[in-house]
Parts: sequence; structure tokens; C-alpha cells
Amino acid sequence: MFKRTKLGKVSIVIFLTALIWVYADLAQDERLNLTNVVVEVAKPSDPALWVSFVVEDTAPNLRTSVVLDTVVLKGPASRITEVERRKNKGMLALDLFLVPEQARLEEAGEHTLDVLDFLKRSDEIRQLGLTVEDCEPRTLTVQVRELVKTSVAVQCVGIDPSLEVGALEPSTVEAHVPKDESLKATIRLTPEEQNQAKNAPVEKTPYIELVPGQRRDVSTKVKVTLTAAQNVLAADSVPATLGFCFSPNLQGKYRVVLQNDPTELARVLIKATPFARQAYREGPYQILLYIDDRDRQATEPIRREVVFSFPEEYVRRDEIRADQPAPIARFTLEPIPEANTEISGL
Repeated sequence: MFKRTKLGKVSIVIFLTALIWVYADLAQDERLNLTNVVVEVAKPSDPALWVSFVVEDTAPNLRTSVVLDTVVLKGPASRITEVERRKNKGMLALDLFLVPEQARLEEAGEHTLDVLDFLKRSDEIRQLGLTVEDCEPRTLTVQVRELVKTSVAVQCVGIDPSLEVGALEPSTVEAHVPKDESLKATIRLTPEEQNQAKNAPVEKTPYIELVPGQRRDVSTKVKVTLTAAQNVLAADSVPATLGFCFSPNLQGKYRVVLQNDPTELARVLIKATPFARQAYREGPYQILLYIDDRDRQATEPIRREVVFSFPEEYVRRDEIRADQPAPIARFTLEPIPEANTEISGL
């Protein structure tokens, strides 16, 4: 009986000690300053609403997200330590979203958002076990505009100048746009999709760009077909590197001695599409000189046209051609002395 009583007293002491430690931890609230906290506008459930933050002295001044300079959190020392540890490790992801319906931002016009109140009601911050004590800025301006559903034209942008749009099916789509503003539904194809669209239609989702950086996808997909454009070869002067082509009979046994002035073969004139010109420039050799086996018997300098080393795929599509007669190389062949393999003194 005595042992049982003693054990009960020990348990009570342990329990009270634990309570004291918990109370002490709760009583010692600490603060944590977070900087550059991003708040983003969630997509409204009503597609006819366009909700944006109004940010002065920027272009454009309508943004889907803003950065809060500081957010001051308060809570028990243990929670502050844990949250700070996660922040230092880059594991503190505060994805704060302003949901228009929850914030009662459904009426057209400009509204003032109480940022501190918004943060205090944030589920993401509550889950940290902390409360919000202060923030900067304290208020933000939010603009709500009503959009109207109307038919808009479809455009395809950013395609290779050697191509043009052959067909857009459909050429117009229904979309929500600001009233009295002339906008288009835009399609942008990747280089891979552009190659595909030359052979078969590519299906793509167009978007409406309300302001630069703010896009909304259109529900209707559009099939894009591209065709080769006409008269798009632009003249250009390209730096040229000359390469020599030997047969196995001459390789390593003769070298070419050019008689030309260095500037004669330094550049060539071409006509090409931008992509073809870039591929040609990046090649190891822009012009080639073919050496025949009989050239080793020549006693006078040889005159021979060089060959343009155009990329084959662009030649097949007629996207690159010479814009000058083939340059003439003047050269002789000089034997390369064989290495002396004899070991002196033997």
C-alpha cells in the first residue's frame, strides 16, 4: 500500500513537471520574420471574372501575384525553431492563394485587401502552428473586371520565317475577353511541332493574353497546318572556312598550297532562310576543295571551283542557295616528307 502511494506521488510530480515545461514553452512566444512571401490570385470559378493585383509603377500594372516584403510570425519557441529550420533548409513552401470567392471579390471595380486579415485566415500559416502578428504592406489593391464571351480570331505566332500558316481549324473560337478590346486567341508552336505541322495538322490549345504575363487557355483546340513560304530567302555574306577532300591515295601524302589571296575565299554570298543560314554558319566547313589523284602530276598551279557545303536537309527544301558564282581556288600539291624511321648508328 505504501509503495503504491509513493508511486502515485511520483507520477503526479512527473505530470506537473511536464505541464510546467509545456506552459513555459507556450509562455515564451518568439517571432520569426519571413521576407519575399508570394501571394497569388487563384483562378476564379466564374470564367467571366478577371481578378488582378494592381501594382503601381510597373508595366504592366496588373499582376496575378505580388510579393510581401515581410510577414512576422509569432508562436512557441519550439514551433518557431522548427519553422526556421525548415526555412533554412529551403523546405518551407508557403503557397498563399487569394481565392476571389472566399475574399468576396466578385463585384467589378477596385477593392482594398486587408493583407493582415487575409494572412491570419490562411490555412497554410495555421498549419505551421503559428499566428501572424504583422506584415508589410498592410493593404493591397485588387481589381475585378467582368469579361464577355465572344468570338475571336486565332493567330499562330513565332513560326520559322520559311513557313506560313496553311490552315487553322477552326479559325475563330469562343473566349472570355474584356469588353470593347480587340484580342486574339494565340497559338505558339515549338520547333518540333512546326516540323510536324508541315506534314500533318498539329492540335494545340490557344490562349488569350489579357495583359503581358496573364494568359487564359481557351477550351476549344485548334488544328494548325504549316506550308513552305514563298520568296523568303534573304541575301547574306557568311564567313567561310575552306576544307580539303583527298582520296585515300593522297591522304597524308600531299598538302595543298593555296595561291589565292587570303581574302578571296574568306566569305561567300548566299540566300537562305534564317534557320538554314544559321545551320550553314555552324558547320565545320562552308566551302570544299576536292583534290583529284591526277593533281599530283600537275606542273603548273591548278584552278578549280570550290563546292558550297550546304546542309542537305535545307537544300532539299530549297531553303539555301549560292548568291554568287563558285569561287576559284588556285593551288599546287606539295609532297609531305616521309618520317625517317631509320635509327642512326645501327
